[in-house]
Formats: sequence, structure tokens, C-alpha cells
Amino acid sequence: MIKVVLGLGSNKGDSHYILRCALEKLNSIFTEFRTASVYRTKPMHIETQPDFYNTACTGKTNETPLSLLEKIHIIETEYGRDRAREQRWGQRCLDIDILWVEGLILNEPELEIPHPRLAERRFALEPLLELEPDAQDPVSLEPYHKICSRLEGQGVKKLN
Repeated sequence: MIKVVLGLGSNKGDSHYILRCALEKLNSIFTEFRTASVYRTKPMHIETQPDFYNTACTGKTNETPLSLLEKIHIIETEYGRDRAREQRWGQRCLDIDILWVEGLILNEPELEIPHPRLAERRFALEPLLELEPDAQDPVSLEPYHKICSRLEGQGVKKLN
């Protein structure tokens, strides 16, 4: 079994409801499932859109990273995501990313682990660290808490 941390975000529709439902669906894929708090985050790149609501979850699974990605895409689609029609970094009902898999580095065309922009995103690192405070970047071996401490606030506010 592998330990995985997923990041979830939404800024279109009833984001709290969508995140809660997505987490319920993800719970069935994992054992030892835990969720982080919800964070309200100012959008990056395209600032003229609603704030995002972000969270993370962790657990252990027997799924391969690519089969997990397929299941994630199904859940996203159930909540209205259409990757072919959306604007990059724009509004979305649901975005689920594989942020980190304990001890794994993966560079496939359809999936990179750890997430290639994780070290730039406080909105992903803060919930990840809430769940896995000792997690480290498997490439640099630097603890994520040190990486996060160097980032500006980025408009991230813990809600609960």
C-alpha cells in the first residue's frame, strides 16, 4: 500500500458541498483516510475570478498512481469538470491533484509526482502539512515545512 496526499480545490458552484461530496467518494478508495481543514485562497495567475476553497486528504491505497488518476478524473467529471473546455488556471467546480506519494518520484507524460508546482503553492502545502507534517520533497529531500515557510502568504486563510 502507498500513502498518498491529494489536493482538492473549487471556486465554481457550491464549493463546500462539492468538496465534501468529493471527499466522501475518495474515502472509498483509501484506508486510514483523513482530511485537512478547508482554506480560502486568492486565485493565482487569473485574479479576476472567485476565491478558491482548498483542502487535502490522505490515506493508503493499493491503486497505482495512474489508476488513481483515472478515478480522480471520474470524480471531477461527476462534479462538472470538463478539461477540454476550461481555461487553464480558471474557474472550476472541482480540481483534484495527486500532490505527493510517500517516497515516490514519477515523471510520466500524464502524471508527475510530486506535483510539479507543489513547492510554489502555499494553498497546497498548508493542508498537506496539516496531514503529513514530516513530509519531504522526494527529489531534494527538503522538508515541505521549510519550503512552505519561504513562501509569501498568497492569500491563504484557514477556515476550519
